[in-house]
Amino acid sequence: MPIRHILLAIAVAVVWGLSFIAIRWGVDEVAPLLLTALRYVFAALPAVFLVKRPAVPLRLLVGYGLAIGVGQFGLLFIAVKLGMPAGLGSLVIQLQVFFTIFLAFVFFGERPGWAQLVGAGVALAGIGVIALDRLEGAALLPLLMTIAAAVCWGLGNTAGKKAGRVDMLGLVVWSALVPPIPLLLASLLLDGPGAIPLALEHISWRGIGAIAFMSYVATLFGFGAWAWLLSRYPASQVTPFALFVPVAGIASGALLLGEAITLPEIIGSALVFAGLLINVFGPRLSKRAAA
Repeated sequence: MPIRHILLAIAVAVVWGLSFIAIRWGVDEVAPLLLTALRYVFAALPAVFLVKRPAVPLRLLVGYGLAIGVGQFGLLFIAVKLGMPAGLGSLVIQLQVFFTIFLAFVFFGERPGWAQLVGAGVALAGIGVIALDRLEGAALLPLLMTIAAAVCWGLGNTAGKKAGRVDMLGLVVWSALVPPIPLLLASLLLDGPGAIPLALEHISWRGIGAIAFMSYVATLFGFGAWAWLLSRYPASQVTPFALFVPVAGIASGALLLGEAITLPEIIGSALVFAGLLINVFGPRLSKRAAA
């Protein structure tokens, strides 16, 4: 992978780490499903009138939109609203790395190496430590929802890879038309019809800025660039760059939100991060040792 593509992957990861702060600020003012719908309304409009629809089957376009927009972010926004810290959430959702590698094996025959398997085991052990700690504090549901969001992210990555070498910005923009309707319907059912006018009446400039950042920077730039990279390189080569997401997420959560984590969460986070490092650097170390 050329250095410019490596830097692009790192830039996307940093943007996504910072987006967890935007999520926290957003759900403080707007119901989570409504917030997710607004994210995709503004990601699609007016861009859909400026970007040509990609040459992909409709089912793939809809599948990508449902997996990323409804599944990943609908679940993640609810998890943050229910108490998942922004920094910790940015780490746990990186299980998508391993879900993506597994799905790439199932659908594309990309066989994971020893580093991916060992790294997955170490990371899952870390999630287990966090889960036990959260179970004692009755905060297991946000953790489970974040893990489910990671599964949906893996499904979305798989759909993006299946699309092949098409206009990935077009894929992101046109798939952004999919999530708003189911999300708005779900918000009406769960939050009531008064949620929309209440949010629009009381939203602050910080909330507006959070939606703008999530729509244009995290979604259009972030997912457009990420899907573009996945269309050109193996999933096992691209997705590990997501390990930079929790670095930015935890650092910004501590600096901007004053978040602190418990000792078991620190231990579990270290194991997850170690698993990601094994996944990234294990093959390179093996090649050097063999040489």
